[in-house]
Amino acid sequence: METTDETVRRPGRPGTETPAVPDEENILLRGLEAFAELGYERASARELARRLGVSHNFINDRYGSKAAFWRAVVDAPLRAQLESVPRADPDADDAENLRRTVAGFYRAAAQTPLIGRVFVDEFSRDTERLDHLYENYLAPMLGTMMPSIDRLVASGAMAPVPMDVLFYAVVPPVSGMVELPLAHRLGRAAAGSPEQRAATAESLARIVVNGLLSTGSAPAA
Repeated sequence: METTDETVRRPGRPGTETPAVPDEENILLRGLEAFAELGYERASARELARRLGVSHNFINDRYGSKAAFWRAVVDAPLRAQLESVPRADPDADDAENLRRTVAGFYRAAAQTPLIGRVFVDEFSRDTERLDHLYENYLAPMLGTMMPSIDRLVASGAMAPVPMDVLFYAVVPPVSGMVELPLAHRLGRAAAGSPEQRAATAESLARIVVNGLLSTGSAPAA
């Protein structure tokens, strides 16, 4: 029997009646929604394929593995977040630069709240995924703050703070930007405008940085 492109197909290739594969942006967004809701372990390749509307071989064929697909899913929004965090303004003092950086981080996080849910799942697990998040996003983000922090400590305006304490002082408050159902119950308007979200980020950053600049009691090293 003579075969044609219509009768011979590569594994995982959709048939003629299969709906078109979503575009890349849509695939990554659906993947982020799935990982945020289910966590990495519960998001099986079959369940991911169902949610993406693709064949069960699609993820391996396109990305190589579920782990590689997870990296593609988180890298897109995290790169955008990291690029949007303001860099130091040479005309501003270190306290103001620190506030601007932290506020920029909070504003960026509010654009993709699903990433916050992925973080919650991954921060408690000692995995290569946590290594990926730390090396490619968290460490660079903290690195943008360290020159200002080092100078503030050297000048006596800030007490020396171990890196782990600094991280937990700055990063967990981002929940105030991404845990919207709880924020609404605490009195925030249900439909906040971009201007309102920016104002919330500025207010939150000011509280956090003012706390770091309070030198009344230095934390133990």
